[in-house]
Amino acid sequence: MAAGEQARAGRARTPGAAQIALAAALLGLALVIGLGAGPFDLGPGRILSLIAGRLAGEAPADAAATVLFNIRLPRVLGAALVGAALSAAGAAYQVTFRNPLVSPDILGVSTGAGLGAVLGIFLGLPVVAILGLSFGSGLATVALVVAVASGLGRGQDILALALCGIAVGALAGAGISLVKVLADPEDQLPAITFWLLGSLAGLQGGDLGLAGPAILLGLLPLVALRWRIGLLALGEDEAKALGVDTARLRLVVVLSATLMSASAVAVAGVVGWIGLMVPHVARLITGPGFERLLPVATLLGAAFLVAVDTAARSMATTEVPLGILTAVIGAPIFLGLLARSDRGWS
Repeated sequence: MAAGEQARAGRARTPGAAQIALAAALLGLALVIGLGAGPFDLGPGRILSLIAGRLAGEAPADAAATVLFNIRLPRVLGAALVGAALSAAGAAYQVTFRNPLVSPDILGVSTGAGLGAVLGIFLGLPVVAILGLSFGSGLATVALVVAVASGLGRGQDILALALCGIAVGALAGAGISLVKVLADPEDQLPAITFWLLGSLAGLQGGDLGLAGPAILLGLLPLVALRWRIGLLALGEDEAKALGVDTARLRLVVVLSATLMSASAVAVAGVVGWIGLMVPHVARLITGPGFERLLPVATLLGAAFLVAVDTAARSMATTEVPLGILTAVIGAPIFLGLLARSDRGWS
């Protein structure tokens, strides 16, 4: 009996291969549709042949190859990268703070990164400088939140960190509003407004080279520590009793999730609801175990944003900002999840 119980426990601790495969299949489908959809139609066979040729060293110069490799592939990969980062960060934040309403901007990272970007646009900086300023200001915002909470003697208090994040985020939001007031209404203000609503329209391969390594660097600790992170949902005393250094682990999670969120905001603007809604959907599929939740939420977030971005550039002659679509789609789904939920979030 004991051996049987141990075997069942081992199976329960193993991430569901079927769940991960389903999420990966949805991502693959979204990628194929995203690469093919647009005024220049590309079928799955043509996409695969062009990619296979590029991997084999061929360099076709026809219109299809130009559209695929110079326009659609960077944008689709960027959407997948940003969606995965925001979803993984949201899942990590929710477990760490033991709160289902936590999202990647809980510590002010989104508004902080947004302030850096609008300052860069206002100053007329090049795109690379705008991305770097957005990324740096996002990290600086979180550092300020931690410093303020520590200065108040409550650096280890999760609620204090969240409240400090709200306050600092409000200050960053005021700074954004001030820059919008001072910006040129004919040139700068439209660019600032469009970026704040979220967009991947100007994404290029170099942007992926900037954000990709940073997002991967933030994701790796979450993957490596996924078992310990899952224990945080049990509560402070229970996690410590199981040998977890909760203060240090929470610091690692917050820094990792913030790095991912700031990198995503730097390249895509402020895209809401993904980090809040997608982890809830993934939790319905996998259950509360973070070791299963993390990979499924990451894949679903990537698939969701690829699908949303494909719709944003295909549904009208003028591109619809991502933030609008994610709110229109995410809010009803989230309300439906709340209405159907008859048990705790974890």
